[in-house]
Amino acid sequence: MHFTSETHLVDDVVERDFVVGDIPGTLWMPATTSPPVPLILLGHPGGLEQMYPRLAARARRAVADGFAAATIETPGGGDRPRSIAAEQARADLRRALQAGREVSADIIDRLVLPLVEQSVPEWQMAMDRLLALPDIDGPVGYSGGVISVGVRLARTEPRIGAAVLFAGSFIPRAILDEARRVTIPLHVLLQWDDEHNDRQAALDLFDAFGSTEKSLHANMGGHTGVPAYAGEDAAGFFVRHLS
Repeated sequence: MHFTSETHLVDDVVERDFVVGDIPGTLWMPATTSPPVPLILLGHPGGLEQMYPRLAARARRAVADGFAAATIETPGGGDRPRSIAAEQARADLRRALQAGREVSADIIDRLVLPLVEQSVPEWQMAMDRLLALPDIDGPVGYSGGVISVGVRLARTEPRIGAAVLFAGSFIPRAILDEARRVTIPLHVLLQWDDEHNDRQAALDLFDAFGSTEKSLHANMGGHTGVPAYAGEDAAGFFVRHLS
C-alpha cells in the first residue's frame, strides 16, 4: 500500500489517498488514535470521484463514531480498465429496460457475477493492508455498495463482523443461494419505490439471509431518496456491533 496524499479535514479527520496494487482508494482516520480503531469498508457502485461527496460524508460520520473508514475503486470505475463483457451485458440490460421487458437471469448473471468475482479479492487485499496499519484493528464492518459484493464478503470473509447492505441492484440466483449461509448481523436498507431495483428480489434476498439478527429498513422514495435518518440508523448499528 502506497499513500499518495494526506489532507486534514474538519472535525479532526485525516483523509489519505492510497494505491494498493494498481487500485486507488481513500482512508479516513481520526487525527489521533489510541488504542487502534475498528474499520468500516465503504462500498459504492463505481467512480470514486463522482461518489466522493457521499463517501466522505459517510466516512466522517464513521470517524465521529470512533472508526476508521476506507474505500477502493470498483472494477471498471474511474480510470480502471473497462470489461468488454460487462459493457455488453450493460447494453443488453438497457435494451431490455427500454423495451419494457423483464431483465433475464442471464443478463443479471453476466453483469453482476464477474464484478463480484473480481471485487471481493480486491476488498480482501485492501483489508490485509489496512489492518496491518498500527492505528487500525478489527473488527471490520462493510457498508453499502453493490449488494451482491456485500453478500459474498459477508459469507466468505471472517474478519467482517457486521454489514449494512443497500438493496438497489440486480441479484443473481447464485447470490440468493449464498445469502442462506450468511450469519453475521445485518442491517438492510430498501427504497420502496426504487426505479432501479426489483423490490420482490430484494425482499426474497432478505428472507434468504441465514443471520439470526437481521433488520430490514424500508423507506418510501426512489433510488437516490434515502432519508437522512436511515444513515443515522445504519451508523448506530455499527456502533452497537463493532465498538
